[in-house]
Amino acid sequence: MSTGGSIITEIPVIINDEKKVLNAKPNEILLDVLRREGYFGVKRGCSEGNCGSCTVLFNGTPRKTCIMFVGQVKDKEIFTVEGLGTRENPHPVQKTYATNGAAQCGFCIPGQIVSAVALLEKNPNPSVDEIKSALDGNICRCTGYVKQIEAIQQAAKIIQEGKK
Repeated sequence: MSTGGSIITEIPVIINDEKKVLNAKPNEILLDVLRREGYFGVKRGCSEGNCGSCTVLFNGTPRKTCIMFVGQVKDKEIFTVEGLGTRENPHPVQKTYATNGAAQCGFCIPGQIVSAVALLEKNPNPSVDEIKSALDGNICRCTGYVKQIEAIQQAAKIIQEGKK
């Protein structure tokens, strides 16, 4: 089937531990396809890869979906904020963001959370500077990042205690 000069293709991918087949033009922006598939935690902010509101984990690494083509994810793994935890059993980062008041408007929070999760998976006891570096690609216009840093530090402690 042809649309606008591009052929719609079946693109196998794993999203939030679930095997899926995305029907999309390989040159479509990944952000648009994810939102069309119902992953609304992936937000459109700048469309230039600067703000981080569209960040997902792509094979374990934070990536900005507004500057990725869906064809790049063939046979790869993606985690959105929706796949990190549930309302009943949130990921420690999700929980501490909520309990510490780390979100104001909330628009940037999904991208921050997946970036924080990637950091804590690689470095379970990050310094404040390492946390700031991990959040560097996530712009928040509402806060000074203090509550987010505290939430990530608290999540690190919870994760470490859970491993004992």
